[in-house]
Amino acid sequence: MLKSIDAISFIATTDFPRAKKFYSGVLGLKLLSEDGFAQVYDIHGRMLRVTKVNEVAVAPYTVLGWRVKNTPTIVKKLHKAGVKFKIYKGLGQDEYGVWTAPGGTRVAWFKDPDGNLLSVSDQ
Repeated sequence: MLKSIDAISFIATTDFPRAKKFYSGVLGLKLLSEDGFAQVYDIHGRMLRVTKVNEVAVAPYTVLGWRVKNTPTIVKKLHKAGVKFKIYKGLGQDEYGVWTAPGGTRVAWFKDPDGNLLSVSDQ
């Protein structure tokens, strides 16, 4: 029933100005609208709603990710913009935090200001 309808992604924040600085300023997403409940961003034609909450329940797994053509290149650009990538002990990531999965996919993880775990990975 929903297979041909665009999905919407949601991320929680406790601080709209801080979220705006990160999602718009650091990640470069276009802010489409904002009100007292959410900031709406465009992610390549899809909607991301950054929703205001009193407390973020941080998940221990990735909640939003981007499929990129070259993970190391994107990671270096984000690193220069101030993004800090997660290094997981024993995973065998490179100095920037890029891990190569057994199948060859390269992945790197980072957190937004509220602690939501995000990622970039090769197609």
